[in-house]
Amino acid sequence: MKTSFIIFFAIVLTIYGLVNFYIFMRGWQAIPANPALRISYISAFIVLSLSWLAGRILENNYSNAFSDMLIWTGSFWLGAMVYFLFIVIITDLTRLINKFINFLPEPDSPLYSKLKLIVFFVSTGIVIVVVFAGYINARNPRINTLEIKINKKAGNLKELNIAMASDIHLGTVVNNEWFSKIVSEINSLNPDIVLLAGDIVDEDVKPVIRNNLGEQLKNIKSKYGTYGITGNHEYIGGVEPACKYLAEHGVTMLRDTSVLIDGSFYVAGREDRDISRFAGKSRKKLSEILEGVDKNLPVIVMNHQPFDLDEAVKEKADLHLSGHTHGGQLFPFNFLTEKIYEISRGYLKKEDTHFFVSNGAGTWGPPVRIGNRPEVVNIRIIFPE
Repeated sequence: MKTSFIIFFAIVLTIYGLVNFYIFMRGWQAIPANPALRISYISAFIVLSLSWLAGRILENNYSNAFSDMLIWTGSFWLGAMVYFLFIVIITDLTRLINKFINFLPEPDSPLYSKLKLIVFFVSTGIVIVVVFAGYINARNPRINTLEIKINKKAGNLKELNIAMASDIHLGTVVNNEWFSKIVSEINSLNPDIVLLAGDIVDEDVKPVIRNNLGEQLKNIKSKYGTYGITGNHEYIGGVEPACKYLAEHGVTMLRDTSVLIDGSFYVAGREDRDISRFAGKSRKKLSEILEGVDKNLPVIVMNHQPFDLDEAVKEKADLHLSGHTHGGQLFPFNFLTEKIYEISRGYLKKEDTHFFVSNGAGTWGPPVRIGNRPEVVNIRIIFPE
């Protein structure tokens, strides 16, 4: 388990380093050979590219205001880095085409140097505007409403009003101010039950504790309470401390277990599938979790990563809720998630099982969303008279 964990992060850090080096070199080639300007460029790039990693390391050992500043700086850079990478690739493709068509000024001409500098500053301006717009978008979750019919009696219930949120990523970036907006949206729905479909905590629980984010969890109001499951980020940061904290602050964690609510319907929660990678364990099959469940009553399953959909259909789950994908979070990564998952966001019905994958309410990495909206999902289930 430890070996796979180390290999995973070694690959991630290698890719991160290569991308930053590529962007750095193209920027270096674009600016004039002025010592003061180049020293400023090197200094700024080092700070931006290392802030996130340095902040995370410091946070794991001593979470404080300085680690927060580093993480915020580095998080914005993660978003900017993506779009700088796309611009640099487009620029290099343009230079390649120029070798055949020859529409740009000669490389050794003053006009070419001026053009490079213009591209540098225009690109920087575009990235700043895009990242800022994505930040405003990320900070303002919407309500996404879904109404479905389940042809099963649910005790005396005629309908069930669910507020579902996934991928909140509580921590340094999604802080009290940000989370209070999400809680307000949840409470505005006057839900019967609140379901948190994994990645409630963003890795390490220390900043959650330091910023007392649990008090906001206690402010969530519903008839039947708040139920949550683990996501891959609970496992990355330490699943037991995270689940303990969440349970202490009003979230009933369903970890390969199911619970009967008010004698009317079941909610089952699966451990995240990355339990094997980060904890060296195996999660239960859905059939084991639902053993003893009366399937004449409605069955709702929460499974953070939207895999194993056919397993839910086979076990006759009525509603299957997931998150994890963030809807791609940053355009054009939504095209990638659509290739990976059978459903990467939104609604799908397979036989009698309804599926919904949420974009998520928060963000991971950059506090930025481009091309999709953060959401709290209002699911209204109608039962037969």
